[in-house]
Amino acid sequence: MLSAILTWIGAMLGIAVLLAMAFGAFVLDFDDTRGRRSKKTADVPERPTPLA
Repeated sequence: MLSAILTWIGAMLGIAVLLAMAFGAFVLDFDDTRGRRSKKTADVPERPTPLA
C-alpha cells in the first residue's frame, strides 16, 4: 500500500515538473518575441533611402 501511494506521489511530482518546464519555456519564448519586436522598431530608419 505504501509503494502505491509513493508511486502516485512520484507521478504527480513528475507531472508538476513537466508542466513547470513547459510553462517556463512558453514564458521565455513569449518574452523573447516581445524583446525582438521592441528591437525591430528601434532599428527602422526615419527616412528610407532610395535604392536606385
